[in-house]
Amino acid sequence: MIRTRSVTRSRRPLPRPPALPGWSTIRGRVAVVLAVPTCLLLIVTGLGVADRAADWSASRETAARVELVIKAQDLVRELQRERGLTNGLLGGAAEYRDDVDVQRARTDTGRDGFDALLEAGGAGADTAGALRDALVPVGALAGVRVQVDNGTAQRAPTLAAYTEAIDQLIGAAAAGPARGEGAVAESMGALEALARATEAVALERGFLNGVFAAGRFKGSEFLDFTEVRADRLASLAQYAELATPAQQSALEAAFETPEARRALGYEKRAERGADGDRLDVNPSSWWSSMTALVDQLHVVQRRIGDETRARADQAGGEATGQLGGFIALGLLIVAVVTALAVLSARSITRPLVALADEADSVARDGLPAAVARIQKADARDELAAAPRRRVPDGAREFARLAGALHNVEHTAIGLATEQAVLRRNSSESLASLGRRNQALLSRQLGLITALERQEIDPDALGGLFELDHLATRMRRNAESLLVLAGEELPPRTWSGLVTAAEVVQSAIAEVEQYQRVAVVDMEPSRIRGRAVAELSHLLAELMENALVFSPPTQQVEVYGWRDGAEYCLAVVDRGLGMTAEELARSNARLAGREPFLVAPSRYLGHYVVGTLAARLGAQVELRPTEGQGGAGGVTAYIALPAGLIEAPDTEPAASSPR
Repeated sequence: MIRTRSVTRSRRPLPRPPALPGWSTIRGRVAVVLAVPTCLLLIVTGLGVADRAADWSASRETAARVELVIKAQDLVRELQRERGLTNGLLGGAAEYRDDVDVQRARTDTGRDGFDALLEAGGAGADTAGALRDALVPVGALAGVRVQVDNGTAQRAPTLAAYTEAIDQLIGAAAAGPARGEGAVAESMGALEALARATEAVALERGFLNGVFAAGRFKGSEFLDFTEVRADRLASLAQYAELATPAQQSALEAAFETPEARRALGYEKRAERGADGDRLDVNPSSWWSSMTALVDQLHVVQRRIGDETRARADQAGGEATGQLGGFIALGLLIVAVVTALAVLSARSITRPLVALADEADSVARDGLPAAVARIQKADARDELAAAPRRRVPDGAREFARLAGALHNVEHTAIGLATEQAVLRRNSSESLASLGRRNQALLSRQLGLITALERQEIDPDALGGLFELDHLATRMRRNAESLLVLAGEELPPRTWSGLVTAAEVVQSAIAEVEQYQRVAVVDMEPSRIRGRAVAELSHLLAELMENALVFSPPTQQVEVYGWRDGAEYCLAVVDRGLGMTAEELARSNARLAGREPFLVAPSRYLGHYVVGTLAARLGAQVELRPTEGQGGAGGVTAYIALPAGLIEAPDTEPAASSPR
């Protein structure tokens, strides 16, 4: 039978699935609303934004790098001029002395400008680091200048020092591949190739300037000359492969100028001096012609640099536009996700808010009202069941949650009812017990009083007095039960006023070891009769507590004084004392800040005192006893309000209790 039922259940038709998978549950709704759009946003916009951001960053870095390369070429140009003039000066052309000094100043100015641009950054850490390292040989040229000035410099080493510094700068400017699109990368390559070709031309200018000044090639200088020419031709061939037609035309135009042709003629003359024959070439003419060619090459460099920077800026602008498009797409997806999330959240929060309001209503109004009704009504009355409210949503979780809250409500009301009935019954039991004890003790006190009047034996009369004192203490305990149960004390009022000393003596008569209580200093004052019984009970509880927690040989002292419109009493003991935490808890009980639920028996007196103080409008506080040198003890201060006291001479003396 069990297997048959299982098979029957499995063959039942499944319910029709909802429009969206998992939409009938909260978890499914959150997954549908957030998973699909979020994944789409991460995949589409993440890849697109990352790619476009990389292009934009590469374009900005390339533009900054071009600016730095151009500035480096300006410094290279000044170093090349200084190298050529210095080589001519060392070759014997003394007329270059002033030109060398002027050129050194221009080189230093170019170095300062290059340093400032390098510190501004923006070209990438690799390029900037390489250029900083390349400035080390440039700084070392200061020593070369000193050797030139004092006449100890040699032409070949000096030329090599300048050439090394220039090569380091050119190589550092070309360090690292160009980032960005292909056209920008090719333009950067052409710019670097032209820089090396220009350096070869400038090096040839400076090298031959010294040769022409000396009048012939010496040693291996002709081989060096051919190597420089080979480097120039190789760099120009590389430039031709990378440059655009317009860039190639600009370079050809630079070599077609009259100065360039004249320089080529001087170069052909130099080719005929391989065997060391004298070269009849004016160094100044050679220098001016080649300088014009180098300047033209620098113009082409700047033109290519401007074009490269413009292309990089254009690529950056395009990347920025595409990046904005991807961001707009991402924002659109975010808006769609937000709209879906709002709709879904509304479908979730509305029933949750309804359930929360219902739970708050039960906690704020339902349970307190039920407790109040059960306390006022007869014990046989029952509370009406709370109506089951409809949840405005079709999700299964909300229906289950509403049912669970409804069950919790009924259970809580039931528990609250039971607790209220239990507390009411306990209070009524305490009150009934207190009233019974009170009646019996009143009869007992009356009988003892009658026996005292009839007894003439001193020993027997002393025993009756002790029995009377014991019954009086028992009556105070019975009254404490009534106070804890919230009942009023039996009517024991005095007409008129009673002195404070009489109230204290009445309280002393209700404690066990009354012999240990000493009234030390009591400023005269009178207390209204309606407050005497409760005040006497309050003082007796404090005295009893002080007697219990102080040594048998120590007295408990009572003081009284006026403080403005109030009258203050102090019950002082020098016993064990209390810690700061214990004092705080005790004062909370005395002030009514700690509810009386299930308190240890040792603290019941605190609740009795706190209840009586609240009825009288008085303030009671425990503090460490002062002036004991750390010996311990606790002092209870009682401040009576002005409404309970009168000046000592405003009314006649008090009459007997009614």
